[in-house]
Amino acid sequence: MISAVAELYKLHPQTLRLYERVGLLKPSRSQGNTRLYSDRDLERLDVILTLARDMGVNLAGIEIILNMREKMIEMERQMEQFAHVVQQELSRVASRNEERPQRHAIVRTNPRVVRVPIREG
Repeated sequence: MISAVAELYKLHPQTLRLYERVGLLKPSRSQGNTRLYSDRDLERLDVILTLARDMGVNLAGIEIILNMREKMIEMERQMEQFAHVVQQELSRVASRNEERPQRHAIVRTNPRVVRVPIREG
């Protein structure tokens, strides 16, 4: 609830309402329209307050930072998926190569010379 979160973070409830109004926080609502803050909302609020209080970032800057942070998290997730796919493919190729007999020896051979008779006439 907004009053509990405001007290916990030593904020005025209007500050939380402002963060919601500008789109920085999006708490869910109960049947009675009471704001319900999830753990994810509270983690996001921690970041918002660190940026605002400790670093002096304004609301527009906080919005940009949060958006970029979300994009970076998504990119990291995609990179992990890509790395997993590559690892699977490498394992598949390695296991396929283990099934084939290996030929590592290099043997020098003389080129075969074929003589063709020349016809005159």
